[in-house]
Amino acid sequence: MDANPIHVRAAKVADLDALGVLAGGLVRLHHGFDPQRFMMMEGVERGYAHYFASLLDDPDTVLLVAERGGACVGYVFARLEERDWNALLDACGALHDIFVHPSERGNGIGNLLLEETLKRLAERGAPRLVLHTATQNEGAQRLFARHGFRSTMIEMTRELP
Repeated sequence: MDANPIHVRAAKVADLDALGVLAGGLVRLHHGFDPQRFMMMEGVERGYAHYFASLLDDPDTVLLVAERGGACVGYVFARLEERDWNALLDACGALHDIFVHPSERGNGIGNLLLEETLKRLAERGAPRLVLHTATQNEGAQRLFARHGFRSTMIEMTRELP
């Protein structure tokens, strides 16, 4: 039996700094994939901690942490979203962020976070969960495929002169 099992739970105020650090890791990962497409800003950790603080009591938000031995090792940020005519997308759950600390990858934490997110959004009445993933992030794509996600859109980017 694992002496330090993973526990997935709702985020709380005491987690905000750790969430900011994890979110900064996600931003850096994407920026590394394509720095022209994915922005990188100074103070990203503080910015995310502040933003997540504003969502802690929002009933339409799912903000979860994966904790091992008292340390946050992963997180999920998802929300219920309204119908979006521009995107031709009916009301749904949207997975905005899922990130596991690199030292903890391969331990099933992404699965646990995603399963709990699916459960909580279904309980809130979401008919589906929609997400975007970087084309280079093959590990995330495999995780999503294992959970029954299918490709529906391809984003394409071109820099302008």
